[in-house]
Amino acid sequence: MNSCPCGSTNEYSVCCEPIITGKRFAETAEQLMRARYTAHVKVEVDFLFESTHPDNREGYDHKGTRAWAEHSEWYGLEILDTNKGGPGDEEGQVEFIARFRDKAGKRTHHELGQFKRKEGQWLFTEGIMVKAKPLNSSKIGRNDPCFCGSGDKYKKCCGK
Repeated sequence: MNSCPCGSTNEYSVCCEPIITGKRFAETAEQLMRARYTAHVKVEVDFLFESTHPDNREGYDHKGTRAWAEHSEWYGLEILDTNKGGPGDEEGQVEFIARFRDKAGKRTHHELGQFKRKEGQWLFTEGIMVKAKPLNSSKIGRNDPCFCGSGDKYKKCCGK
């Protein structure tokens, strides 16, 4: 079985691949978010551009996006929350965490993605970074798992 990188437990061929290849549109903002994560994993940068709302495409860097996606190791997508973005909505938000490793090390990307429909198709408009809530680091032991979700010990991650 070729599981979809988006974490849905479905096979890639019936999950994100038809959306990425244009055989069908995403029915919800969350489906589009999952397909966009998968497009990073599969280095499908044309889909990333095409699934971005035309009003938000200025400055898109195909070459830079391709290089970053190719040289990153992808660990998973976690959908935390959705607000609207269903089949009958025109706008929606998806809060997610994407985990990956790039040349800077293990990373956690926590974002509130904004989506709008245009001519019936869901498109990404912008991402708002979600900042970590302040923590009392005196309660976190150096050998405890890091609060950012990286899977590393605190001392090897955010506790540096």
